Order: sequence, then structure tokens, then C-alpha cells
Amino acid sequence: MTDSKLREDICFWAASLFQRGLTGGASGNISVRTEDGGLLVTPTGVSMGRLDPARLSRFDVAGNHIDGDLPTKEMPLHSAFYETRTGTGAVVHLHSTHSVALSMLPETDPNDAIPPLTAYAVMRVGRVALLPFFVPGDPAMGDAVRGLAGRRSAVLLANHGPVVAAKDLEAAVFAMEELEETARLALLLRGTGARALNTNQVDTVVRKFNVEWD
Repeated sequence: MTDSKLREDICFWAASLFQRGLTGGASGNISVRTEDGGLLVTPTGVSMGRLDPARLSRFDVAGNHIDGDLPTKEMPLHSAFYETRTGTGAVVHLHSTHSVALSMLPETDPNDAIPPLTAYAVMRVGRVALLPFFVPGDPAMGDAVRGLAGRRSAVLLANHGPVVAAKDLEAAVFAMEELEETARLALLLRGTGARALNTNQVDTVVRKFNVEWD
């Protein structure tokens, strides 16, 4: 896909996420792998609802910023996913309300932060790790992702927000939407005794759709 098309797609999906209230103000960021192995990245301090395709940050294959506005401060976080998960073509990070809320609850499982409430939560998101709180932009966030050794395509940053890596931007957005909706369901059902998928049901979905689930 050409750089021009990737730039248009980033701005389209960013605006869609912003307009639906999944990220507000100047929060959230997106990166996408280019054909030559570099990255296109949303700039720092700019609303996802008002991105200019021509001003997206451009990185070469060696990780050097070569064009566009200054990139998001969360570059260490994005870079860690590209380094540890072969085939990652895009990373999306939001501050979506329900996911942030779930990250703050003491009962949220650090190894399995998003419960398997639906088949699509399993298929599109997989297991989600809850990482500790880090100051935004702290390189230690990237180190924490590297510590997962590529075993998770999505994480929740405590008191901060979700991050999803996928093969391309559309898949990353769809997975992010599924993660946020499942977090919303988890909060709505909290304390009701509602049944998540059982182990056999999860295993059936995992096998049928070849989901990473360890």
C-alpha cells in the first residue's frame, strides 16, 4: 500500500475513533508499517479528530525521524510491539473509558485482564496483559512490552489505556473496538454472576480460528 493511501487510512480511522468518543482531546496514537519498512506515526499533541495526512511523522527503517511533525511521546511503546511481534503492521493506543476503568480495578487479572465474555473477544483480542502504571512516554513501557516476549498482541496500561498490535491498521482498530466493548460489558456485568465462556468454549474458538492463546 502506498504511503499516500496509508496516510489517508490513518486519518480516516483516527477520526472515526475520535468521533465515537473512544479517545478525546489530543490523546491516543497510531503507527503503521510502510512498504519500505519504516513507520508512519501520529504526531504529539494533535487531536485524532483533526490529523493532517501531510504532517504525520515519518520514520525510516532504522527508526530515524525523517519527516513530518514530532511523533507521539509513546514511540517506545509502539517500537516494542514491532520488535517483539513478527508481522505487526499497525499499533493503536487509546485512552478509552471502559478499558481504563477496568485497568484500575483491584480484581483485574494481570495475566488475563479482559475476560472471555464473547467469541469475538477471544478471536480478535486474545489474552490481554495488564501492565503497571508508567508515566506517559516512559521508555520503561517499551521494556514491559518486551518482557512479554511477543506473547500478547494487546495490553492494558494501568490508569492509562489499551494498546493493540495487529497485521494492519483495520485489524488493529477492529481489535481495539472489541477490547473496549468487552471491557464495557465486564463493567456492566460486574457483581451479577454473569457467565463468561467456559474453558471448553474458549478452546473451541481458539482451535477453529487459530487464535494465539497461551
